[in-house]
Amino acid sequence: MRHTPYLTLTLLVAAGTMSSPAMAQSFVPDVTFSSSSLAGWHTVGNAEWHAENGEIVGKPTSAGGGWLVSDKSWQDVAVYTNYRCSSGCQTGVLFRGTKGEAGMKGTFVDLADPQIQTYTVTLAADGSMSARDKTRVGGGLVRFTPPPNPNAQTPAFRPQPPAVDLPFKLPDASLRAGDWNTAEMFMDANVVRSFLNDGREHGAVSEQTYGPFALYVGGTGEVRFKNLKYKDLSRKFREPNKTSPNFRKQTLTEFFYSFSIAAADFNKDGVMDVVSGPFIYYGPDYTHSEEIYPAEGFNQTSGFAGDAWIQSAEDFTGDGWPDIISTNYGSLGVTLYVNPGADQHRRWEKFQVVKEVQSEVAVLRDVDGDGKPEIVYMGGGQVRYAKPDPANPTGPWLITNVSEKGFGTAHGIGVGDINGDGRMDIVTAYGWWEGPKIPATDAWKYHPETFARYGHGIMGGATMGIYDVNGDGLPDVVTALNAHGWGLAWFEQKRDGKGGISFVKHMIADDLTTQATNAGGVVFSEPHAAGFGDVNGDGIPDFIVGKRYLSHVNTFLDPDPFGQPVLYAYKAVRDPKAPGGARFVPELIDNESGAGSDILATDLNHDGAVDIVTATRFGTFIFWGKPGAKGVSNKHTP
Repeated sequence: MRHTPYLTLTLLVAAGTMSSPAMAQSFVPDVTFSSSSLAGWHTVGNAEWHAENGEIVGKPTSAGGGWLVSDKSWQDVAVYTNYRCSSGCQTGVLFRGTKGEAGMKGTFVDLADPQIQTYTVTLAADGSMSARDKTRVGGGLVRFTPPPNPNAQTPAFRPQPPAVDLPFKLPDASLRAGDWNTAEMFMDANVVRSFLNDGREHGAVSEQTYGPFALYVGGTGEVRFKNLKYKDLSRKFREPNKTSPNFRKQTLTEFFYSFSIAAADFNKDGVMDVVSGPFIYYGPDYTHSEEIYPAEGFNQTSGFAGDAWIQSAEDFTGDGWPDIISTNYGSLGVTLYVNPGADQHRRWEKFQVVKEVQSEVAVLRDVDGDGKPEIVYMGGGQVRYAKPDPANPTGPWLITNVSEKGFGTAHGIGVGDINGDGRMDIVTAYGWWEGPKIPATDAWKYHPETFARYGHGIMGGATMGIYDVNGDGLPDVVTALNAHGWGLAWFEQKRDGKGGISFVKHMIADDLTTQATNAGGVVFSEPHAAGFGDVNGDGIPDFIVGKRYLSHVNTFLDPDPFGQPVLYAYKAVRDPKAPGGARFVPELIDNESGAGSDILATDLNHDGAVDIVTATRFGTFIFWGKPGAKGVSNKHTP
């Protein structure tokens, strides 16, 4: 159950039937309005307000309108609501209402404007807006928007990739005039972030400091608000640390150096070692470490993982010593760090072998059947893989385009044999590409499927698993649906009479509104990293997934960013009574680590138990599996 150290004033009220889709709120509210009374509120200006069946109804008595003002004040607050503005109605939400010499001032989000513009407004004595000045654009990947840069350059035009027929597209998040809409707003620091109908952020700068929030109605039509929820963002809660009794936790470092880890016997002493960011941690005790490049930690709340987004280990140069690559979102591309061999006591030489990567997830797999793994990623709007040139492994790598342009995404990629022909196929949020006989030259056949969903304009998950979940002999797909949102699911493979392949989605866990039906009652956001391994020794891979805490740094771009940084193993249980013939049982591995961009599941010490390694904003950790431990531990809810 959710630990809530403050009073929830009213009970949750159902959303009711809506003629347009509603998004789930991104936070656990302090208050959900479900009353037929407006106690705790007062009115300003020319409008009539009343409550009925959990809805707040406002109707202007003059064009200037009026306000329903909360009796309490907040500095940082989140507000969620469904609202319907009838013909002629103007509506919005005022934040940080303060009394000034010219009248009450505040930051006003105009919910009747299709662009969701934000203004600094001043209210006259009759409640009308006597001044209304558009605010600066703000938000994005910063908590505090700095003053404008007078020397800022206009961004260069970036051509869009050719249009392709995608199996699912960005939903329409535009304002639905006269119909129900959903708005979520976060007033935090000097930024107000508004999201309309689960679309992208509308960010603006607020110059106000503290005060109540208020609902507005003006013009000639009425407005209705329902499912109004709000939360004091200045108050946060963290559970005490819990680690499953089936694992022993070892902290390799408490500093944030990387979002990724990999393992290999880097010094060829017969023992597996772990690399995370700039350090190799040497087995068997993993208490001694050594730099492969100059170590620089990153800010836990506002930094990203530098050039250590995805790390992979393999002998890429062919000299018998495992090397390391870092596959990094953006222009850093793929960096190769060459193992110096017997001369271990030095930093490693590095070479940029791929210039551009657009994905935040990449996997190292042998996709062309040559016995050596390739890095599979997105670049140039395409699904791609790259491998060393045998004649020059530290020079530019050989790149093979799997898809045409337009299919590249930032999130969600996996490799496995979907159709059982013995060749590797590549899976992304948009479906799967069938591995041809000669992968480097033959065309990869595209099969459209929907393996993801949108939220706040972002879609696609983490590393995607391809294995037989329900025991019917057909490989299924297991994945997070939105790395920066909510949702875990598995997709059951089906075959028709002619051998045609399709998939049926089975939800494992969804959002805060579905907690009762989520596997184990578990819900968490930002499932940006995943791994797969047989945790309980039953011969079926399990889905290991965690929350990337503050995935978009200390902002509210993502839902519940300050939620508990959990790491879970979802154990696949074959059950003919369950939908699709299988269910997933979550085991909380740890609630004070989370995940980064990938999760390593391997038997490091060869004791027969799967060990789990993760690198996060809180450091790098090994969770040592205990041989014979197969139980399921306590659950977590945010």
